[in-house]
Amino acid sequence: MHHYFTIWFDWVQHWGYLGVILLMAMESSIIPVPSEVVIPPAAFLAMQPGSGMTIWGVVLAGTFGSWLGAAITYWVSRGVGRVFIVKFGGYFMVSEKKLEMAEHWVHRYESGGIFFARLLPVVRHLISIPAGIIRMGFGVFSAMTVAGSLVWCCVLAWFGANVITKEMMGDPVQMVTELKHKSHWIIGAILVFCILYFVVLKLTAKPQKEI
Repeated sequence: MHHYFTIWFDWVQHWGYLGVILLMAMESSIIPVPSEVVIPPAAFLAMQPGSGMTIWGVVLAGTFGSWLGAAITYWVSRGVGRVFIVKFGGYFMVSEKKLEMAEHWVHRYESGGIFFARLLPVVRHLISIPAGIIRMGFGVFSAMTVAGSLVWCCVLAWFGANVITKEMMGDPVQMVTELKHKSHWIIGAILVFCILYFVVLKLTAKPQKEI
C-alpha cells in the first residue's frame, strides 16, 4: 500500500482542493482510499503560508467529495440491484457478508445509521450500497451523508493541523499509523454516541402489533 499512499499523497500536494475532492469521492465508494492520507495532510498544507488553501476549504472539499462518491455509489447500487452486487462485489472487496452487515445496519438504524456510519471504519465505505438497494430517499440519504462527512472531515482536519509534522509529510505510512494511534479516544467517543443513539432508538421504538 506504500506505493498507493505515495500516489494519493502527491495528489493532495499538487492538486489541492481538486485532489481532496477526488480522493474523498473514491474513499466514499468501493475504492479503499484511507481518508487519513487525504484530509490531515491537506489541513497541514493549508496551515503553511502560500498554500492557497484554508482549513475550512479543505473540510468543505472533503465533505463534498464524500457526498459525491456516496451519491454515485447510491445511484449505481439502486440501478443494478442486490443480485448484481453480490455476484460481482467480490472483485471490489465487497463480500456478501459485508453487504449483509451494511444492509442490517440501514434497516435497523435508518437515517441516523447513515450519519453514524460516516464516522465508523468499514461501514463508512459500504453504507451507500444498501441505501441504494432499499431505495432510501435520496434527500434524507444526502443530508445524513453530508452531516456525518462534515463531522469526520473536521476531526481529521484538526489532527492535520495539530498532530502532523514535517517529518510525517515525508512518510505517508508513518503518518497514517500515528494518526490511528492517536485517534483511539476520538473513535471511542464516536462509539459512545452511537451506542447512546441506538439505545434511545430502541427505547422509543413503537412495539410491534401481534398478528
